[in-house]
Order: sequence, then C-alpha cells, then structure tokens
Amino acid sequence: MKKEGADVVIVLSHSGMGDATHEVGEENISYLLTKIADVDAVVTGHTHQVFPGAVDASLTNVDQKKGTMNDVPIVMPGKFGSHLGVIDLELEKDGDKWDVKQGTGSVREIAKDDTIDTKLAEVVKEAHEGTISYIRKPVGTTTADIHSYFARVQDDPSIQIVTNVQKLYVEQKIKGTENEGLPVLSVGAPFKLDTFVPKGEIAIKNVADLYKFDNTVAMLKVTGADIKEWLEMSAGQFNQIDPSKTEEQQLINTDFPSFLYDVIDGVTYEFDVTQPAKYDKGGNVINENASRVVNLQFEGKPVEDDQLFIVATNNYRANGSTPGVRNAMQIEFYPDENRQIIIDYLVEQKTVNPTADNNWTFTKFPEGVKVVFEASEKAKDVLSEGSPIKHLGERKYTFK
Repeated sequence: MKKEGADVVIVLSHSGMGDATHEVGEENISYLLTKIADVDAVVTGHTHQVFPGAVDASLTNVDQKKGTMNDVPIVMPGKFGSHLGVIDLELEKDGDKWDVKQGTGSVREIAKDDTIDTKLAEVVKEAHEGTISYIRKPVGTTTADIHSYFARVQDDPSIQIVTNVQKLYVEQKIKGTENEGLPVLSVGAPFKLDTFVPKGEIAIKNVADLYKFDNTVAMLKVTGADIKEWLEMSAGQFNQIDPSKTEEQQLINTDFPSFLYDVIDGVTYEFDVTQPAKYDKGGNVINENASRVVNLQFEGKPVEDDQLFIVATNNYRANGSTPGVRNAMQIEFYPDENRQIIIDYLVEQKTVNPTADNNWTFTKFPEGVKVVFEASEKAKDVLSEGSPIKHLGERKYTFK
C-alpha cells in the first residue's frame, strides 16, 4: 500500500487482541498487527472487549492512557453499539506526502444494554415490526420440547437436529463426485446454552435459537486420525477429574467457550475426563501424550487412522486451524446458510421428533467421585424422573 502511494495505513481487523505469541492460523492477533512497520492505526473487534481497557497480561508496551500498543493507536469498541472508538492522528506535510507523527486511541460510552433512543425506535419501527412478523412465521412442528441446557454433558436434541440436516445436505452435494460413498459425519456445537423450543409449532425465530450464527455449510475430507484429534480438541471443554478425591469437582472448564465444543455425529465415542486435556482453547498442545477420547467407533468398529470421512460443518470451522481441521485433504464451501437448510428441512418434513441418538458419553466415573456442573436454573424444569441428571441447588447439577 505504501508503494502504491498510501500516506496513512489503517488496519480494520475483525479479530481480538490476542497475546504476544504468534501461532499460525490463530484467531486473535490485533496486538501483533501493531508491530508491523507502517501500520499507523488499528480498528479492531470480534471479542466484544473494550480497549483502552483490560488486556492479556503478556502484552507489553501497552499505553492505556494514550490508547496505543507499540505506539500505534488501537481501539476496540465493545459490542452492540455500546462504545464509539475514536482515533486521533497528528499528521505533518512533507512535500507531497503526509507523515503520521503520533496518534491516540480512546473509546466513548454510547449506550448501556437497556438504553432506548425513542427517536431512532420510531425511525426503524416499520422494519422492526416487519422483522418480528417474519421471524414468527411457522415452519414446522416438534413432537417434544427442544432445549440445550445440558448440551455439554450429554448428547442433545438441539444439536442432533442440526447435524442430521447438515448430513443430508452434504450427502446430496457429494453425489456424482469422487467422494460419493464415503461416510458422512456431521458436526454441531452448543452455540447457546439456554435454548428452549416448546413442543408444538416451530417458528423461524426458534431456528435462530437452534442455530445462532449466519454461517454457511461447508464440507471437509479428513482421516480417522483427524476425527480423533478433533474430538480431543472438544474434550478441552472439561476439567480433569481426580478419581482419588471425594469432595465435589467441577466438570466444565469455563475458560473453554461452548462454541468450540464440537459434537461429531456419525461416530460413537466416550470421554475419559480423568485424563488431562491434550489441547487448550486455542488448539495448542498442552499435554502431548494425553488421550481423553476412547472407544471411537464407526458402525460398531474402531475408527482406523487412515480411514476417510466427509464431515459436514460450517464455513467458520472449515476456515479455522483447530486440531482435526488443520490437516483436511479437501474443503468445499456451499452457498446455503446452515440456518436456512434447517428451515427448508422443517418445511419439507412438517413434523420432527427431536431425539438425540446418544452417540457419545463419559466413561463411568469412579465410585465416590462427585462431579458437578452448572446449567440454567430453568433446566431443572425439564428433568424427568428417569433423567441421569440431578438438580442440587441454584444452577448446580450432578449425575445420579
């Protein structure tokens, strides 16, 4: 850009600040952008943080007062219009060029979550009401409640319906290609942990609850070894359980985002969480020889390392570099949104029976070990008499 005549270079970065260490393909790298020569300012976002504000402890040369990192002004303005990021640059004319002498970054609070601008509300009223009317449009019926309260601790219908539809879609897409006939697996994750769709009519708004993001469908061609590593990555969702302890132990690793916890349907497997996690939430190896995934099988037989699979997923995951994805032999992106193919499926089927196939579970916890986890307080209302989960108190649950 400088060679082509740019005097000022401002980077717009849909990425979080990250840390001081660069990993190939990592998601949050805005701090590292400030170390690139000739970058004069950075406008960043994605992780919904505010800068100037709290950052990772590993970051050096951060000036909160000036709103700079490595002397480069940088702003991150929170989320949902909460803040305005402001960058001031002092420029000096040098012949036909402008030089940036210095700069500062700051944020100004605009609105809190409950702030309503009545004038703006009136301006957008027609569009808002039209949107409400659209999302309330019925697309099908469910024969039972669908919820995601326990999606991290047991196989879950809210994920199952997504993976089933993705699988059908990709199977159609690979017909007539070299991949036709390969087993198709499907990946889903609990994007929301408080989804609840009551028995009866399903509207478009409910599908948005089942699939929060406007991702598009993607396909990966991977090996059995990749599937194993993909699940080892997912297993970072859980803390290591010490079988020798008798006091309560928290199962869920709250530092591991639930949207990274991928369930892979089409294979069966168990997690042995008495073993350490192999990967952290960034996909970095933290225990090289760790193996939490056991009894990984396809159609009742152990998955072989060189066995080939097609995996239905979304463009976000396929574009990533997490374990299981990073070594894909082939990636295909499709134009249809994951959310839209669910809507199309519901319209075609008219009625669905949201039943999880229980393709994964935990290995049996040792006798006397007390494993607890948090979930919505509303979750206690969906527990049936035969449920393996017990409510212990405010947002606290355990296995019977």
